[in-house]
Amino acid sequence: MNLEQLIDSLKSSPAFMENVTRWETIPARPARLAAFPPEIDARIPAMLRGRGVQALYTHQRQAADAILRGENIVVVTPTASGKTMCYNLPVLNSILKNEDTRALYLFPTKALSADQAHELYEMVEALDVPIKAYTYDGDTPAAARRSIRQAGHVVVTNPDMLHAAILPGHTKWVKLFENLKYVVIDEIHAYRGVFGSNLANVIRRLKRLCAFYGSHPQFICCSATIANPKELAETLTGEPMTLIDDNGAPMGERHIVLYNPPVVNRQLGIRRSCLLETRNIASMLVRNDIQSIVFARSRLHVEVLTKYLKDLVRGVLGNADRVRGYRGGYLPTQRRDIERGLRDGRVTAVVATNALELGIDIGRLDACVLCGYPGTIASTWQQAGRAGRRRGTSLTILVASSSALDQYIVNHPDYFFNKSPENALVNPDNLYIQMNHIKCAAFELPFLEGESFGGTDATQAMLAYLGEQGFLRLTGGRWHWSTEEFPAAEISLRSAGDENFMIVDITDPANHKIIGEMDRYTVPMLLHEQAIYMHQAQQYQVEKLDFQNKKAYIRRVDVGYYTDADLNVDLRVLDQEKEDAQAVPPRALGEVLVTSMVTLFKKMKFDTHENLGFGPVDLPEMELTTSACWWTLPDSAAEGLSQDELQGGMLGISTMLRQIAPLYLMCAPRDIAVLYRTRDPFTRKPAIYLYDNCPGGVGLAEKVYDMLPMLLRSARDAIAECPCEAGCPSCVGPAGEVGAAGKKTALLLLQRLVG
Repeated sequence: MNLEQLIDSLKSSPAFMENVTRWETIPARPARLAAFPPEIDARIPAMLRGRGVQALYTHQRQAADAILRGENIVVVTPTASGKTMCYNLPVLNSILKNEDTRALYLFPTKALSADQAHELYEMVEALDVPIKAYTYDGDTPAAARRSIRQAGHVVVTNPDMLHAAILPGHTKWVKLFENLKYVVIDEIHAYRGVFGSNLANVIRRLKRLCAFYGSHPQFICCSATIANPKELAETLTGEPMTLIDDNGAPMGERHIVLYNPPVVNRQLGIRRSCLLETRNIASMLVRNDIQSIVFARSRLHVEVLTKYLKDLVRGVLGNADRVRGYRGGYLPTQRRDIERGLRDGRVTAVVATNALELGIDIGRLDACVLCGYPGTIASTWQQAGRAGRRRGTSLTILVASSSALDQYIVNHPDYFFNKSPENALVNPDNLYIQMNHIKCAAFELPFLEGESFGGTDATQAMLAYLGEQGFLRLTGGRWHWSTEEFPAAEISLRSAGDENFMIVDITDPANHKIIGEMDRYTVPMLLHEQAIYMHQAQQYQVEKLDFQNKKAYIRRVDVGYYTDADLNVDLRVLDQEKEDAQAVPPRALGEVLVTSMVTLFKKMKFDTHENLGFGPVDLPEMELTTSACWWTLPDSAAEGLSQDELQGGMLGISTMLRQIAPLYLMCAPRDIAVLYRTRDPFTRKPAIYLYDNCPGGVGLAEKVYDMLPMLLRSARDAIAECPCEAGCPSCVGPAGEVGAAGKKTALLLLQRLVG
């Protein structure tokens, strides 16, 4: 059956509909069009008409007009609304009028760079003019790099390449810097937390070099829907922005379904597995040959779901390429092949992490299934937008897990459909991040005495500190870089770690081959020795993890289980910046050192997901210095409670906060972490810590410090509203973890804290 028939079938199925908490139908919307601006070179409208584009959407015209007036803009419209035209049109127009004009395009991933550059190449070819547009990234051949530096009108790259290659080698890019008129930053909603804070400092370095070479580029930013696009774009670029958010693109009818798996144990509040329910729904789509994308929240879930769906479509010769997995860690050639397969219809279903959330062209998909709430409203709409990209009817089904956050979303559908998407938080003035980029900036161009970096008052103090450490030398009123180190090479924009681990398949002793890569912070969880690593639904066992040389050696196996590791976390207060001992509860804010270590893993059976046993993990611990807010329980709050009751209650509060705090902090759940101690070494009292899960922090703990009473009241209300008897995964956690009185104690403690 086709998609419309399947939608009718689901609506008439009591077994399906009894688990649906909201079925929202968003009606189709026609395009709103506008003429090409008269100032545009006549060759461009002629070329576009030849490609079937007779007019612009209204938001494209507004963007072109604002850019022609010399304004910096941020365009915020949904997926597949033609944002690319908003920057390609004025950039091509400027180059046609002045062949010395240069533009720099920044995309968050290499895949997106290649994808968007392809569209630009096609426009240039259709114009039949000598405009040179090139992709400049780690895959660009050395022979091509010189001609790109000299003759590239449009240089398409990513922030990592700009940071590590273009800016430090600016003397080879004089033509670009002297004539740089436009800097395009696409998908700015991807620049959150550490990545966004780093990018803001990379842009500061870029503007500093442009000023040195005498250019002052305009910034053109594009974003999916977030709450604060103008603020984010202004923070990233340091420039005033004009917001363009009135979408004129057409949209097909969209069906958004919130699906809550049925309860299988009412006393324990346990629902049927989100993973298995997603498998059933995705299987139905695959059997009906409806081209679909399934989003999962972790690499492990991607591989488990890929295996389930491949088993469904496997042919007599064992071929199951109609279903593919897609995630970080796959090699670029494999990812390009999957993208082509989606575009040309060879691939019926792809199971992906949020690596496919960004605007890579994967053609027209009819349906989207989300295995668990992605963590933010913005990400949910972005993932849902991957279905129905070319008009026509589309279906998105969000399958909730048992977590408190998922349960809140599906049981409060008005919150999801009416709430504005989240703010993207960045903190460019994070001391760790800024210090690193001042090093890079000094390497690129000496600092003048009194010069400010990004308008920061502390610039001179940081330069003096770096001078004391031997990195800089003050001569003739300038701070010069004075070591042989190359600072950009030591800094990863996306995390605190550096260098990925290579994953080497040693199944064939005569032919060892690299099949993937993984960042060092994920390695202890998924690539410890004896782990079952999954790649395109094929199982491998990790034979050896060489931490020193950053290699994992794996061998193909066929076992009936997968592995999942447990992480142990400890925390130490380094510095207390703020304290309110009179508040209820008493709270503080400061800097903490978090150490984490994987100590054991469990074996989980496919299909039933039962635990088959444990194994030890012997790996070094990892350290993270970040910001935290912590609060203590006064003696009156814990009065009359045994040690076991207190522990169960505090565990329950921590579990609930970890789930519900992201709703109020407007962040993804992975951006924060919560730790409790019944007797804290620092405060000497029972204490709960909530900290930013990234180096140096991006301001989440500071927000918690100011809004703590409201957060605790919301946690109390969510626990009280949960219908379970003694705790479940949707509130304080299963009764087996928090104890028989865990839910009751958590409510009592919160009641004593906030009334």
